[in-house]
Amino acid sequence: MSDEPEGTGSVVTQPTRPTGKRSRRGAAVDDSSTGAQEAPSIEETGKKKKTKKAGTGPRRNPIAFVINYLREVIGELRKVIWPNRNQMVTYTIVVLVFLAFMVTLIGFVDLGVAKLVTIVFG
Repeated sequence: MSDEPEGTGSVVTQPTRPTGKRSRRGAAVDDSSTGAQEAPSIEETGKKKKTKKAGTGPRRNPIAFVINYLREVIGELRKVIWPNRNQMVTYTIVVLVFLAFMVTLIGFVDLGVAKLVTIVFG
């Protein structure tokens, strides 16, 4: 025999509870590692979850809804960083140059496809 007290040897023990996903059925069990309790299932409490049906809630005032919506829109517009005049001119020129380039490119592609169609189909 060894000098170690009984039960302190190099014996591999299994965990006190199974690992992995546990079912939520059963009584509320105290989880000793976190101190949390599982919620009882519907069968245990005897209560059903309440679900809202369409049109059963309180009716909202449409005028108040529109006013609240407009206040929120104004609040969001105040958060926008608006460009100054130089930035607007620069952005406008960039857009117009890009637009002219794309119109020219698509025009040449259309002209080439039209020539190809007339050559193939006479």
